[in-house]
Amino acid sequence: MSNLPESIIRPEIVALSAYHVPPAEGMIKLDAMENPYALPLILREEISQLAEDARINRYPDPSAAPLKTILKETLSIPAEMSVMLGNGSDEIIQIIALATAKPGAVLMGVDPGFAMFRIIATFCGMNYVGVPLSADFSLDLEAMLAAIDQHQPAVIFLAYPNNPSGNLFDTEAICRIIEATPGIVVVDEAYHAFADASFIEKLMEYPNLLLMRTLSKLGLAGLRLGMLVGRAEWLTQFEKLRLPYNVGILTQLIVERVLQHYDILLEQAASIKAERAILRARLATMGEVEVFPSDANFVLFRLNEASRVFQELQRHGILIKNLDGTHPLLTNCLRVTVGTPDENTQFCKTLRRILEKPLQLA
Repeated sequence: MSNLPESIIRPEIVALSAYHVPPAEGMIKLDAMENPYALPLILREEISQLAEDARINRYPDPSAAPLKTILKETLSIPAEMSVMLGNGSDEIIQIIALATAKPGAVLMGVDPGFAMFRIIATFCGMNYVGVPLSADFSLDLEAMLAAIDQHQPAVIFLAYPNNPSGNLFDTEAICRIIEATPGIVVVDEAYHAFADASFIEKLMEYPNLLLMRTLSKLGLAGLRLGMLVGRAEWLTQFEKLRLPYNVGILTQLIVERVLQHYDILLEQAASIKAERAILRARLATMGEVEVFPSDANFVLFRLNEASRVFQELQRHGILIKNLDGTHPLLTNCLRVTVGTPDENTQFCKTLRRILEKPLQLA
């Protein structure tokens, strides 16, 4: 029949696997790089009042001008740079891909890298080129420069720190990539608060550099706010693809209020960094576990029979991320988000028990 989905929908979409979000009801949820801490009660009460008074019968401010102002002040964004807001970073990635998707255009990333770079490139009709990382998850600069010369990418996305490996790439290597590419380079700093490193000072130096940030990892994942920072000549073009009213009124009001208490988010980030060190140390004491360095709010580790261990953790009510089989460099790798001290302790105790006895799966 000619009216079947397969006969109408583009074949690359039919072949595409959707981004899977597993159910987590009733589980210790350590799979999605969320901040495990709630906002203080007094701030939640202020947010409740904002929600009560919000004019949700009206469309939100389409430009979100007050929110952009406080974002620039709070995040020390250079005055010369413009800001575009998105419904999470995913929408911003999609806007950039749509804007640059000329026939035959290439979107480049690294492998393993953030899955949405490849997924969005595919459904926007771009050719995706993933350049393999080195065995230690560092940038293979020679391979990147060769791929840039061969494919002439319209846009390169680099997560800094990288997801799923958690490491920061070499600054000088990224600068070489920015200088070599004929298109734009978007540095995704989703985990900036846990890394103590940023390319924000490089924006004035490189005309083709753009910076992407999100507040999701800092504790506002449910509000879905992402931002793109860069020169006006780029963002003016991207704004043409941003759908009207893409950032809702509650998101605008709540983020404005929370940013007035930004120190709270930074204190929580500091707690997460401290717990990250403890978590890595505990994992390192388990003889079968190889722990990788992390500058993010998660830890990548490798152990035998990772997929079976992942299933056993689920049986014990703990959800982490199984990366085994997603890329050769991630064979037998699992990724755990840094949770609260109690959550991290429960995870480590459970993992240790699993490793100390034969796995028994249904």
